[in-house]
Amino acid sequence: MTGADVTGRRSSRRSPSEPLSRTGRWLRGAAGLAVLAAASEALGRAGIVHRDFLPPASVVLSRAVGLAEDPEFLSNLWSTIKAWAIGLAIAVGAGVSLGLVLGSVPVLNTAARAIIEFLRPIPSVALIPLVSLILGSGLRTEATLIVYAAAWPVLFNTIYGLQDVDPVAKDTLRAFGFGRLSVLLWVSVPSAAPFIATGVRLAAGIALILAVGTEILSGFGQGLGIFIAQAQQSVDGTADVLAGTVWAGALGLVINAVLVLGEWRLFHWRRAEADGPL
Repeated sequence: MTGADVTGRRSSRRSPSEPLSRTGRWLRGAAGLAVLAAASEALGRAGIVHRDFLPPASVVLSRAVGLAEDPEFLSNLWSTIKAWAIGLAIAVGAGVSLGLVLGSVPVLNTAARAIIEFLRPIPSVALIPLVSLILGSGLRTEATLIVYAAAWPVLFNTIYGLQDVDPVAKDTLRAFGFGRLSVLLWVSVPSAAPFIATGVRLAAGIALILAVGTEILSGFGQGLGIFIAQAQQSVDGTADVLAGTVWAGALGLVINAVLVLGEWRLFHWRRAEADGPL
């Protein structure tokens, strides 16, 4: 065996620290879900945990599939999706717009920093009583809380993206007589777009959490969270609670997968850099 053969074999082996491919990540995630489902099934069937507290995974999954034919449940699911979409759209528009202003004007960024750092740590769920008192129940309250929570990652990623723009590219356009707005539109925004897309993906997950969480905590209206809250109050409702949770998790996976695919298609030149955790 020559030294070249040994080197070739070593190079063909994946280093433990080398990131997994996209297929490898999906397979590993599916394996984790399978292990979790198997453990839940075993605990429920063996009677180690009472079935009223943890039904077997087969029962939960069967109930989750059955909910797809329940018109009332689908109506609740659609209400959550609608609130999520409206809140996320407003959050993205507000976050990107404010981020472009603060990222382009350092004086404004410095002046607004204290206010932003004061507001950001306030949890949205703590604002439910106040927002409900002002706006009443329903979609307006839910969307407002979603906007408040989901705008932060978009805002900060937009600012960070503008700070990462190559100064040489901006100086080149200025040398050719382009103004500040033209430099922003032709250089800064395209360069910051991958950062903004990452912020939107993070905001989408946060918006879904707030949509379902607000419905559960508020206890009124329609939505997936309302279905879970009502199932929690009923006798033998654990399977419905877990089935609703499965739907929420599946919805989050679909949203994340679509946004990740969109990032890869739109920013294909950054695919190698983005080959990290989803």
